Amino acid sequence: MYHKAYGIIKTLAPLHVGASAGEETGNLNLIFRDQFTQTGIIPGSSIRGRFRADLREIQEGMEKEWYGHPAVEGQKDGGTTEGLVKFEYASLLWLPVFCPGQPVVWVSCPRLLKRYQKIAGISQDVPEPYTGSQALQGRQIEQGRKVLFFNLGFLEIEQEQDLSPWVPDDIDIADNKLVVVDDNDIFSLHDMALYRQSRVRLLDEMKKVDTQTGGFFNVEALPEASVLVFPIALKEKGWSPFGNSATKELYFGGLESVGFGRCEVTLKGEYQ
Repeated sequence: MYHKAYGIIKTLAPLHVGASAGEETGNLNLIFRDQFTQTGIIPGSSIRGRFRADLREIQEGMEKEWYGHPAVEGQKDGGTTEGLVKFEYASLLWLPVFCPGQPVVWVSCPRLLKRYQKIAGISQDVPEPYTGSQALQGRQIEQGRKVLFFNLGFLEIEQEQDLSPWVPDDIDIADNKLVVVDDNDIFSLHDMALYRQSRVRLLDEMKKVDTQTGGFFNVEALPEASVLVFPIALKEKGWSPFGNSATKELYFGGLESVGFGRCEVTLKGEYQ
């Protein structure tokens, strides 16, 4: 029997977890995505690796007990052991999107909310598509409906309700800036909201692009203030990766040296 817990991730800087930075001309370093909604994810292996590395620095050797013993050359079956903590991938819960006049709203969709509902044990029904939070700003149209304008077009809000139960505690998103869209629409909004940066490789001797090695490449990342959730299963209680605290800042993914990957992680559930 496993003890159930989960983690909430809030990005404090753009987050890139995916293809490593390359030097190919025109290379776009894509993030990992969910196969159904095509929205950004953090694989469970990346989360596990981050927790393992941090615990090794705090108390060397304990990472083998909680996360499994690595392979040892010459031992039967590689000498590996099963970890006491299991991590699944982190999926998006709320994604900030630029909206003229707001200027930012956070969007989600029923499929992403259903995963959070199961992980966090929320009793409320999942909101219908095109539901906006109460007091959401927007252009009023007939029958009291509202329209939001995004760079890709207009989105009509068909109903309003209190969406605050779907925002984790300690996540500072205003209650009047939440929108639930259809599963078929989340990809377009997600693609529009991604942080993108063009990068070049310069010559060592001068500030000039190194054209011989194909020094131009792009990178994409989840934007700052994105909220993700991931489930955790534990064979034993007593796991305290953050000491006496439930929240800690961690770096995920790559490109930390150029300002990517800083996140705030909060643990909830039966883990201590």
